[in-house]
Amino acid sequence: MPVDARLSAQLTAWSATPPAPAHRDALLALAGWIRDRPRADLLFVCTHNSRRSHLAQLWAQAAALHAGLAQVQTWSGGTEATALYPRVAATLRAQGFTLEDTGERRSPRNAVYAASFGPGTPTHRVFSKVYGDPPNPQRDFAAIMVCDSADAACPLVAGAALRVSLPFVDPKASDGTDEEAATYAARSMQIGAEMAWMARQV
Repeated sequence: MPVDARLSAQLTAWSATPPAPAHRDALLALAGWIRDRPRADLLFVCTHNSRRSHLAQLWAQAAALHAGLAQVQTWSGGTEATALYPRVAATLRAQGFTLEDTGERRSPRNAVYAASFGPGTPTHRVFSKVYGDPPNPQRDFAAIMVCDSADAACPLVAGAALRVSLPFVDPKASDGTDEEAATYAARSMQIGAEMAWMARQV
């Protein structure tokens, strides 16, 4: 299914770029797991489900759509629920995603967004939640741990058929500084590049 032209161009360029060596084995394990399955639910987990897990969920879905991997569905969750950080939404919009506030709230701060990847692509409901909460898959999914603290806190993820450690540096350290926009853009692109490379390996 075609994704937005900007996303498509970026994903094509990234797909041939090898990932950081520390992440290569984890990405290959994930690609192999997807390759062998008629349906592949990928659940990206970080502590607060506010930054890295959302970036990874949406880039992984875009990469799967771009690569024609119809069996892949992506999700995200945290060890606790907070809210999608506004800079994440702004970063994703700037990089080619459609992300609209639906007006629905899971809590006063926890807005629900509708995210899509181009005309005719599926819409994802994006909001902060605990990884075991609906609508996330409850069994037979791959759990991808994208932060060190969640990785340490959840040595076992109930229902997961595969657990992969894939930590990224938290862009939160730049919040409220002059570097915030650049830091989030760089982290988003790093995650997107690794998801594009992984999808190509499938």
